[in-house]
Amino acid sequence: MRKSLGKMALGAGLLVLGAIAPAFAQDKEKPAAEKTKTEDIPPPKRSITKHSGRFGGQSVSYTATAGETWLKADDGTPRAAIFSVSYVKEGRDPDRPVTFLFNGGPGSGSVWLHMGAFGPKRVAIPSDARDDGAPPYPIVDNPDSLLDVTDIVFIDPVGTGFSHALGKTDPKDFYGVTKDAEAIAQFIRLWLNENGRWNAPKYLGGESYGTTRSAAVLNQLEGAYNDVALNGVILISTVLDFAAGADTPGNEMSYILNVPSMAATALFHGKAQASSVEAFTQEARQWAIGPYAAALLKGNALQGDERAAVRKDLARFTGLSEAYLEQADLRVTPDRFYKELLRDRGLTVGRLDSRYTGKDYDNAGETPDNDPSFYGIDAGYTAAINAYARETLKFDTERRYVTIGSVGPWDWRLGGGRDNDVYVNVAPYIGKGLRENSGLRIFVGQGYYDFATPFFAAEYALSRTGIPKERVEYRYYGSGHMMYVRDEDRAKLSQDIRAFIRAR
Repeated sequence: MRKSLGKMALGAGLLVLGAIAPAFAQDKEKPAAEKTKTEDIPPPKRSITKHSGRFGGQSVSYTATAGETWLKADDGTPRAAIFSVSYVKEGRDPDRPVTFLFNGGPGSGSVWLHMGAFGPKRVAIPSDARDDGAPPYPIVDNPDSLLDVTDIVFIDPVGTGFSHALGKTDPKDFYGVTKDAEAIAQFIRLWLNENGRWNAPKYLGGESYGTTRSAAVLNQLEGAYNDVALNGVILISTVLDFAAGADTPGNEMSYILNVPSMAATALFHGKAQASSVEAFTQEARQWAIGPYAAALLKGNALQGDERAAVRKDLARFTGLSEAYLEQADLRVTPDRFYKELLRDRGLTVGRLDSRYTGKDYDNAGETPDNDPSFYGIDAGYTAAINAYARETLKFDTERRYVTIGSVGPWDWRLGGGRDNDVYVNVAPYIGKGLRENSGLRIFVGQGYYDFATPFFAAEYALSRTGIPKERVEYRYYGSGHMMYVRDEDRAKLSQDIRAFIRAR
């Protein structure tokens, strides 16, 4: 389309060339001026360092490359500098697996997976849902890194980490589901070129919105000719179907999908009784998708004994009083749940991880002042990535590392018509990838105490028509959105993904 428009514009210009020759001559100088400004853009910064460590019980020597990769337009003009950190095992093997990882947001740098889960170093913050306090924060060896089974590339999308638009490029050109995915896919192709890894087994993984990005990047890599086939996609704290999970009036599906997470949280804080979180959440799943879903669909017609029975069961699963549930018309949003569950103790529970508790300004409000499971960890990660990147990896920059930044307005349109642009659901990309690549497998890791991306919502999105269930595997953890903050779950997550990669 752009080429066609360019030809039409050129033709129109030739028709009136004689009349505008002076102006045309002036315009002709502009590309040269713009080129000069492009040449003023500093070259990509990179730092290469050598290290060794013990991961998964094996000693590994590796090269760390921290630096920028230019994404260029078709005419070679640099448009963005993507910051990444690559860890490649020494004695380079072109057939060794490589895994590309990023976080979510949108607007989040890869610091969380990098310094919390899979990098060779991690920041040691409390494992038992306590605040990370004040510095210094220990940066320690991470034996749970995956470097024994795969090389790893941590990627910061434009507007996050140290990544940024270049020259006159508007950062908004990268702010959108598809725009962002195109940029990450371009980076991956460039990395494969530079490192000679086109025939290596390839894995793609993300956390939170990073799972949305994973599905969209999968579509960019495999959804057209000249594709890049993947061996696996790793989804950690999954969000794919945004419409089903939207906490908005009139969407009954959201209430249904949140019940199992409420049940797990109520049990954790002693507001419910059951033999185990596994048993209780399974019971909650069946009740939510059965009697509760049927009740909500009846709307105002739900009355009498049937309403009373549903209210009683909802109270048992959520730990909330029947009186409160009746006032809420049997529909409790997560925000209200965080505030109400432990109101009698003067505490709120976290959104990212409902094991965490916080203390609000007062106890009278309807929703919490803040999320204790985020302010309980963010300072440690911010300090760690800045210290590690600048001091250990020797990456020299005056730029601020953006752990969570503003990348709006975000373009949520997927294309393909009005329905695709209104109902935002990237799970069909996963299904298409599985159907068209028999070697592709999907790993799904979910925390029981995660309300940002509830585990039942992930299961729902990945159980729809067109998604072969036999190549989707689920693993569950006794923590929340960032399950790796809990020591036991970080080790388990590492073992589970290590097994997933080895099973190709």
